[in-house]
Amino acid sequence: MARDSQTPLDDELARQQQESEPQVEPAVTSANPQGAETDPQDVIDAAIEAEDESLVTFDASDNPEADMLAARVEELQQELGDAKDQALRAAAEAQNVRRRAEQEAAKARKFALEKFVKELLPVVDSLEKALETLQDGSQAHREGVAMTLKMQLDVLGKFGVEVLDPHGEPFNPEYHEAVAMVPNPELDPNSVMDVVQKGYVLNGRLVRPAMVVVSQAAG
Repeated sequence: MARDSQTPLDDELARQQQESEPQVEPAVTSANPQGAETDPQDVIDAAIEAEDESLVTFDASDNPEADMLAARVEELQQELGDAKDQALRAAAEAQNVRRRAEQEAAKARKFALEKFVKELLPVVDSLEKALETLQDGSQAHREGVAMTLKMQLDVLGKFGVEVLDPHGEPFNPEYHEAVAMVPNPELDPNSVMDVVQKGYVLNGRLVRPAMVVVSQAAG
C-alpha cells in the first residue's frame, strides 16, 4: 500500500525541527576568504614570508653584544694597520742604516791610504829632483833614478793615485794653488805657466794641490 502524503501539520513540524538545529558554516581564513579548502603549500609560504620579514626588520642596535664585537673588530683593524705602518718604517730605517754603513765602509776602504800616500809624496818629489840634477851626470845613474821613480808612481797608480801636472792648462782653484802670477802676453790670462810642485789625487779626492805659477795679462 502506498505511503500517504504528509499533511500540512507534518510539514510545519518538520520545518520547526530544522530551524532548531545548529547551522555549521564553512571556515573562513585570511588566506582563503571564500571558505575554500586551505592549500598546505600556501601555509608554508606564508610562514617563510613572515620569517623573512622578521630577519629584514632585525636591528643590530637591539643586540649590545653585536655592537661590542663590531667595535672590537674595528679597534683590532686599527691596531693592525698601525703595526704594519710601524713595521714598514722600521724596515725602511734599517735599510737606510745598512746603506749608510755600506757607504761608510766603501769610503773608508777607498780613502784608507790617504795618509800613507801623503807620507810617500816627499819621496816621489826627491826622486824627481834627483833626476833633474842628473841630467849632466852618468847615464846609468839617470836610468836607475828614473826606473825607481816610475816604479813608485806605478805602485801609487794601482791604488787610485793620480798625478796633477797642469802645465799649460787653465788655473783651477779646486786643484791648483798659485804661488805667483807673472804677466805673459803669449798665454791667456789665468793659465798655468809653470808647475813648481806636482799635485796628487786619491780616487778623485785631492791629496795635495799642484803648486803653480799663473799667467796674467800684460800691462
